Amino acid sequence: MRSEKEMFDLICSYALNDDRVRAVLLNGSRANPNIRKDIFQDYDITYFVTEFDSFKADHSWIDVFGERLILQMPWTFSTETDDYFNYLIQFTDGTRIDLTMRLISDANKESYQGDGLNIVLLDKDGLLSFIQPPNDTAYHIVKPTAQRFFEVCNEFFWVSCYVAKGIWRKELPYAMYTYYHYTRDAFEEMTNWYIGDLHGFTLSVRKNGKLYQHLLPSGIWKKFVSTYPFGDYNSIWDSLFQMCELFTLFARAVAKDFGFESYESEWANVIEYLKHIRQLPPDAKEIR
Repeated sequence: MRSEKEMFDLICSYALNDDRVRAVLLNGSRANPNIRKDIFQDYDITYFVTEFDSFKADHSWIDVFGERLILQMPWTFSTETDDYFNYLIQFTDGTRIDLTMRLISDANKESYQGDGLNIVLLDKDGLLSFIQPPNDTAYHIVKPTAQRFFEVCNEFFWVSCYVAKGIWRKELPYAMYTYYHYTRDAFEEMTNWYIGDLHGFTLSVRKNGKLYQHLLPSGIWKKFVSTYPFGDYNSIWDSLFQMCELFTLFARAVAKDFGFESYESEWANVIEYLKHIRQLPPDAKEIR
């Protein structure tokens, strides 16, 4: 596997020798000084170029970066954008580049306002002189508002009833979909606030909660792991109740520290309803 220095040298060498490429920008995790490097980090690279047509006419030019395992060009899957196009390249040695091509007209402060994770690797014309030293402040957990706190609490317990319905009907795909795409979304937003509250809202949990294991207290993390069910109904029930337990724990802490109204009676009512549905016979003619 090639080293970071080898890859940066290769990326910049190509750009330096191609007059169409005027600047090279690194972004993403490798531009974040607070992230520990590992072997699976991508090289998120932007080439600022004078035009697109000659690059698109023959994609073999990307072979300079190494032997490909697989290539994806997302811009070919749907209506092509005029603003950029990209190559997602996994190489046989384990290295990966996500290479975005942008016109030099996009090299302006407005386009990168609010994104602090950028490092200029090459700038032939001073196009990127506005780029500041990298920081990840823009990705830190944002404090909740009272309204958003209410919405997340309401959403979590509302859609929990959908999961229960799917389990009782023995509709596994429906139950799992609602569990992971609705209930869990609300649960993880509350988890983020809880973690933010613990750490002063000075950090990011990273994409999809990559750092949960390191930021949650160890005892809570063990319970958090139990919110991932197996593909059977009892397991989904157990995980759902574990999620409800953690959600209420996190929500109480956030509500207390921010002075928000808590909705304890509503939460308790829904949990009792879920327990009732779990015990409901499969041939039941009514819910109550």
